[in-house]
Amino acid sequence: MSASRVEEIISGSNVRFGTSGARGLVADMTDEVCYVYAAAFIQNVAGNAGQIVLGHDLRPSSPSIAAACAAAINDSGREVVYAGALPTPALAFYAAQLKIPALVVTGSHIPFDRNGIKFYRVEGEISKADEVAMLNAVVDVPREITPTVLPEVDERAGQAYIQRYLDFFGNAALEGLRVAVYEHSSVARDVLRSILEGLGAKVISLGRTDIFVPIDTEAVRPEDVVQARKWAEENIFDAIISTDGDADRPLIGDERGRWLRGDMVGILCAQYMGADVVVTPVSSNTAVEKCGSFKNVVRTRIGSPYVIAGMESLLSKGTNVVGYEANGGFLLGSDVLRHARFMAALPTRDAILPILALLCLSRERDCKLSQLAEDLPARFTASDRLQNFATMESQKLLARLLDNASLLSATLAPQSGSIISIDQTDGLRVTFKSDDIVHLRPSGNAPELRCYTESVTPERAQMLCETCLQRVRIQAQTA
Repeated sequence: MSASRVEEIISGSNVRFGTSGARGLVADMTDEVCYVYAAAFIQNVAGNAGQIVLGHDLRPSSPSIAAACAAAINDSGREVVYAGALPTPALAFYAAQLKIPALVVTGSHIPFDRNGIKFYRVEGEISKADEVAMLNAVVDVPREITPTVLPEVDERAGQAYIQRYLDFFGNAALEGLRVAVYEHSSVARDVLRSILEGLGAKVISLGRTDIFVPIDTEAVRPEDVVQARKWAEENIFDAIISTDGDADRPLIGDERGRWLRGDMVGILCAQYMGADVVVTPVSSNTAVEKCGSFKNVVRTRIGSPYVIAGMESLLSKGTNVVGYEANGGFLLGSDVLRHARFMAALPTRDAILPILALLCLSRERDCKLSQLAEDLPARFTASDRLQNFATMESQKLLARLLDNASLLSATLAPQSGSIISIDQTDGLRVTFKSDDIVHLRPSGNAPELRCYTESVTPERAQMLCETCLQRVRIQAQTA
């Protein structure tokens, strides 16, 4: 073995920490790179636990990456608790129950040719400070890394996650509901069926495939919009649901096959869970403040580590704290007691809780899923992205716009009136006199430039997003 600094080893790989874990091209995630990331986590962040939970999503590359991580765990003298292919929140929940760290191999929603690793301390997701400690670590690396044969799957991990929801919602919570599940390549597809049927729902399985589908719940693909509405015409259901690849972000559609926006899902779920305080990124819909349901709303940078840090800063005040992101992923910062049923905190993104909360909320309010948001302020959001848009080019663009107010207005929303405020919490978020909002931000996970917009109608929000990205694309071509 030879001792080497982590940052030096990974410098040529382009596998980097983003908004949630270390991610990069599968071609760059060699056995050495994955071993080094895992070893740095074990040595500098994981503590003294003798076991580490290991699991992954259904990407074809995930088991081999997990095997390289398992080699690092074994070489450290610790035991692999292999949970197999399960949702990221299920793996985090099982690790929390055992009070041990976890490694999750997943690229979440990003394209097929990429993957990643998420890291969990005993207390939960690692922080940005932990990431710095890992990058600065010096670890021992074998001259030749032999990936470990993954052990037998510990079935208790999936069972514990399923039971979490059956206990909280009750076995008749969804009795009589017909729920379609767009299964695609979601690692939650079988878990979802077990939970829904355990709660009394009739499940309709749709779109299952063994080819990985990069579902992004913030920027739903046009083909998925069309397909959901077609399925609604062909089937009778009360809701259609899905998740991204690792099931930490929900995709929830109504009885007509229309997908709900993730940030509206977050508000409704927070209402159902009786939250006092909501922590959410700056990109989320302002209806969370305008609805008046919560004592306080705290805004953060985009990424679950920032939301978690925001929740942790508030927990000592004894409030019921939750968090959510614009992608719909919901984080339960506090233990919850509702109708004499208990749910323990799980401060990591979860897709299953908001799905079940909205289905149950529609039952309690005796309304269709499409009617749930009718009482919320009329604020609508849209989002999309320019793919293969280098992060450095995105940063240069934002710098140019900040230096030129007229160019900024002309690029983002020339018909929205004068600029009222500029928020640089994460990227460039501009509010106009018309109350339109346009937000440009380089992705933290992939070479993409994301655009988030908000307005008084869904059509206007969509128009703002599309036309802004068109103007940005033209600028990039002529720069």
